[in-house]
Parts: sequence; C-alpha cells; structure tokens
Amino acid sequence: QVRLVESGGGLVQAGGSLRLSCAASRTTFTFNAMGWYRQAPGNQREWVATITSDGSTNYADSVKGRFIISRDNAKNTVYLQMNSLKPEDTAVYSCYAKDGLTTWGQGTQVTVSS
Repeated sequence: QVRLVESGGGLVQAGGSLRLSCAASRTTFTFNAMGWYRQAPGNQREWVATITSDGSTNYADSVKGRFIISRDNAKNTVYLQMNSLKPEDTAVYSCYAKDGLTTWGQGTQVTVSS
C-alpha cells in the first residue's frame, strides 16, 4: 500500500509563501489524480486543488490565482506552491492520491499570521 508523506508546512506572515510537498512511496504514474485538502479547527475538510494524470489542474475558488499544484513523477512527488497567503489559509493540509482507492497523508500544519 502506498504511503504519502507531506512536508513544508510552517508559520508564515500574511502575504508570504510556502511550498508543500507530498512524497509517495511508489511511482505516481498510476494515480488518476493527486491533490490537497485542508481542514481548519472547527471547520469541515475543504478541497484545495487536484492534478490529474494528464496534468490537468483544478482549484478551489478560495485559492485560485494564489496556489499552484504540480507533480514530478520522476520524484514521486506532488507540490502545492502557496503564494499571497492569508490568515484564513491556516489549516492542516493533507494530500491524497487516487487509483481506485484513495490514500491520505498525515497532514502538515500551515499557520498564517496577520
């Protein structure tokens, strides 16, 4: 079974940037889609972005124009470049991978201070 490990979270001031990484324990070629969700305290989990096997991307309206999702199949890794961060982006960010089943990572905390 594949494992997903996120990294890159941390504390950043509003307007700053972070890049999250999601490393898979095996090749990402077979995944139909990979992406990111986030969950803030007291809130429901929110979808953030997806990248499909053909490289198509989709974003939640709340992050469109600020976040960029990409994948490097040679490194079995998906990235989320987050720019112009806002305090409301504060959440635990988790990556997922779909290949018939959905696998989740443990999550990484992102905190944006005002």
